[in-house]
Amino acid sequence: MKIFYAIQATGNGHISRAIQLHPYLQKFGTVDFFMSGNNASLDVNLPIKFKSNGCSLHYSKCGGLNYWDIAKNIKPIQMFNDAKSLPLKNYDVIINDFDSITSLACKLQKVHSVQFGHQASFISESTPRPEKKSIIGEMILKHYAPSPKHIGLHFEKYDSFILPPIIKDEIMQAEPKDLKHITIYLPSFQQDCLERAFNKLPEQHFHWFLNDVKFKHTIGNITYYPVNQKQFNESLITCHGIITGGGFETPAEALYLRKKILSIPIRNHYEQECNAAALKKMGVPVAYEVGNKFDLIIENWLNTETVIPTIQANSIPDTLQFLFDTYNSN
Repeated sequence: MKIFYAIQATGNGHISRAIQLHPYLQKFGTVDFFMSGNNASLDVNLPIKFKSNGCSLHYSKCGGLNYWDIAKNIKPIQMFNDAKSLPLKNYDVIINDFDSITSLACKLQKVHSVQFGHQASFISESTPRPEKKSIIGEMILKHYAPSPKHIGLHFEKYDSFILPPIIKDEIMQAEPKDLKHITIYLPSFQQDCLERAFNKLPEQHFHWFLNDVKFKHTIGNITYYPVNQKQFNESLITCHGIITGGGFETPAEALYLRKKILSIPIRNHYEQECNAAALKKMGVPVAYEVGNKFDLIIENWLNTETVIPTIQANSIPDTLQFLFDTYNSN
């Protein structure tokens, strides 16, 4: 069997999931990956056969999306040409993790795909949304990468086609410890937006993962790390808690390890607002604005006892078998 797997590289989560799935997919056949976008900062240890600049996210300085930078970097003609050139008819199964170019290619070449991943869960109206829905956000979630079939991943089973999160082997096999540090992963914030708040809590040590950091070093109560999967896993497994965005993979792994979480969704990022709504419903604290009193928000979070919800991990062999059966069903 020849498998085409499209990765939306607007963040590290899609790539991390693909890396975890790769050895399991190889048991079903040969796998070629298509990577669309250029936001990821992880080392991509995958057989990437096709690449496109696609559509990438750009952030403002302190926790929001920069829509102007996103728009000016979109090249529709190039994306159309990329879609035409993908040889999808050479493949038996096309798996699409929320990539618009692959969806367009399927339409142009009259082949079908299955949308697989977290964004597929939002096809269901039962998946949590914020109190104020965004019409544009809903359109993007439902029509950015259309597919006739969907298999979603989410914190809980909100619908029949939604399955538990893919948890990395390193996390599932780990023995969690509490070494008292707080892990920080907030890629939409630049360093000078938050550093002062962390320095105001000198008794608390932080492990801060930043795209611009080249090597691990410690200044005061902060150890700065480059975005490195191995080091991040070690920090997460041994942390007291984690402060992260409103993404999916990192909160899912933290929940699986039963770690304390403070979620700060990216401003005007509707999918993250939806994830934050789901986390909030589960009892996880969410902060929508950090401002000049972020240190007080952190202090209050650390001093407040919260119930940490339990989530299941995905059975990858069963999920992939379900995926291939779904793909081949009428």
